[in-house]
Amino acid sequence: MTTGSATVTLRTDARIGRIHPNLYGHFAEHLGRCIYEGLWVGEDSAIPHLRGIRQDTVCLLRELGAPVIRWPGGCFADDYHWEDGVGPRDQRPRRLNLWWPAEESNHFGTHEFIDVCRQVGAEPYICLNVGSGSPREARDWIEYCNAEGNTTLANRRRAHGHSQPFRVRYFGVGNENWGCGGQFDPVDYAKEYRRYACFLRAVGQDVQLIACGHTTADWNLRFLEAAEGASIDHLSIHRYYGSGPSTGFSEADHYQLIARAHQVESDIDQTAAALRLLRPGSRVGIILDEWGVWHPEARADSGLEQANTMRDAVSAATVLNILNQRADVVTMANIAQTVNVLQCVVQTDGAACWPTPTYHVFRMFRPHMGANAFVADVDGPTVEYAAADGARPSMPAVHASASARADDGAMCVTLANRHLTDDVECRIALPGGTIGEANAIQLAGATADAHNTADAPEAVAPTEAHVERSGNEVRVILAKCSVAAIRLRVG
Repeated sequence: MTTGSATVTLRTDARIGRIHPNLYGHFAEHLGRCIYEGLWVGEDSAIPHLRGIRQDTVCLLRELGAPVIRWPGGCFADDYHWEDGVGPRDQRPRRLNLWWPAEESNHFGTHEFIDVCRQVGAEPYICLNVGSGSPREARDWIEYCNAEGNTTLANRRRAHGHSQPFRVRYFGVGNENWGCGGQFDPVDYAKEYRRYACFLRAVGQDVQLIACGHTTADWNLRFLEAAEGASIDHLSIHRYYGSGPSTGFSEADHYQLIARAHQVESDIDQTAAALRLLRPGSRVGIILDEWGVWHPEARADSGLEQANTMRDAVSAATVLNILNQRADVVTMANIAQTVNVLQCVVQTDGAACWPTPTYHVFRMFRPHMGANAFVADVDGPTVEYAAADGARPSMPAVHASASARADDGAMCVTLANRHLTDDVECRIALPGGTIGEANAIQLAGATADAHNTADAPEAVAPTEAHVERSGNEVRVILAKCSVAAIRLRVG
């Protein structure tokens, strides 16, 4: 059934900013099967690997163009001591994983993480230990990674097999330090941040330091006020959301989850307002370095695993569109998590490995990376739904973002039809221009809770969509609960 029509007007004169490729980043924590089995199988595994790193996962991430990977956490980061994870593996200590009840072998450490990043083609982003660590431990880690001279730590890295510096640029000064990272209030965390930044900046002039923020505006305001004068390159925030089970959810659950994905808008806007107020004229970027769907099935005792459905893919497209729409202030985002955990892009089961619907969304959005975002106005049907508080709000059925490449002018328009039951006819208009070429791919499933498995790895996969082109517009039918990417060239 088709319900009404939507018009997306491309306002190429209303430029937002360059979409940093890092908006399409990823996050890997020592949690469940993300690292062990997902990324690392070890050098004795029968699963194809290179130096112990799982090659089918690497291949999928490389095809995705994964630009940056955040590691080692998450909550795990603030009880992780980097020296446990370097040197001969058979001599590394076995520790308790404090936050995700398990034992940590430390077989996957700094060198293995850098190897993953190099094989994938991604920048490494390391989260430092503030909660149970020290500025000395953090500055030593940076020196170990990046020093070129004849220091003991640089030579120790060389002795462990890497003569050249890793040149890690991104370092997070703690993780969720208002919670599992030490339960700091914003003023106390600001004091810690100032102390850390003083030594980290001295040992690594070229590094980018990322302060831990919060989705509560008052927390960020109090932190920024107390951290006045401290060197901050980026301020990070997190947002998880969900409604109902991962599969077998109700209509209300479907729309409530999409609505909660929109919390990212206010999170970013409030953080940007705090930065404008207390860091006026600064170039401090906003990083959403943990985000995604968190269903009730994802518990610590299940390794935070959950089905990854078409509904989740539509919510991911909504968030990615929001990030594109705020490309002028957002400098990075990292979906949680890369493999097997939460809203992962890759899943494994023994030797089997397959992409999730969310993976396909990231691949469909890849043309936006590095392009210039501009405004895409949407006029179309809305959907009324039952909210958790009993109200009957509505949301636009169609959500969009658009970008153009400076080198050849190729445009990409990404669309999410959030309607649970109805298709929508969508008209894309380019006022003042003529569209010379257009093609589209679409991601949809038989149902909103359709998902891929080891037995059916392509149950949800992109297909070509029919596009009608005429002058300065194209038309496409958006299937119910679907995501589409339209590529245009001006004729």
